[in-house]
This record gives sequence, structure tokens and C-alpha cells, in this order.
Amino acid sequence: MFSFIKRGNFSAISVHDVDDIINKINLIDIREPYEYEDGHVPKAMNIPMGTILRDPEKYLDKEKEYHIICQSGGRSAKTCSELSTRGYKVVNVSGGTGSYLRPLEK
Repeated sequence: MFSFIKRGNFSAISVHDVDDIINKINLIDIREPYEYEDGHVPKAMNIPMGTILRDPEKYLDKEKEYHIICQSGGRSAKTCSELSTRGYKVVNVSGGTGSYLRPLEK
């Protein structure tokens, strides 16, 4: 069983708990395309941090919840903080792809 942790104005979940809910979430990998292509968590779609912060309404629906992942959790936490202040429902995936225990997709 996993739990969400409140981090300021958004929640966080451990990357180790993502597999339990992978088919039920919208997972966005905000790393740069070359990082994503080197390996990403299955079912994650790539929208780089700069792109999503510049024009979130182009990619996100304020009625849906999104799980945001990066390499270690730093960029995703910053992105979650910014997006949550703009009214988006986001959850930071703490630990990022660097801590993911299963094989990454390429």
C-alpha cells in the first residue's frame, strides 16, 4: 500500500509506488527528450519541463490529475509547485527515474 505525502501545495508519491497505479495515472516525464530516450518509466509521456511550464494549457486539463517525474525528483517538484499555483492537479514522483527499480523503456 502506498501513501501520498503533502509537499506544500502539491502531493508526492514515491517512484517505488508508481507500478501499483501505473495504469490509472497520467504520467508525464519532464526530462529533456535525449534523457527520455535513454530510458523512461513505462507509460510515461515526454513533455520537457520548459515546454510544459511555458504553455501548460496546451498539454494539461485542469480537471485531470497528473503525476510528474524527472531524473531524481528535483525538477518535478519545482514543476509541480509552479503548476499547482496555476490551478493544475499534480503529484510529484519522488526519487524519479533514477530510483525506479524495474527496467526502463527505450
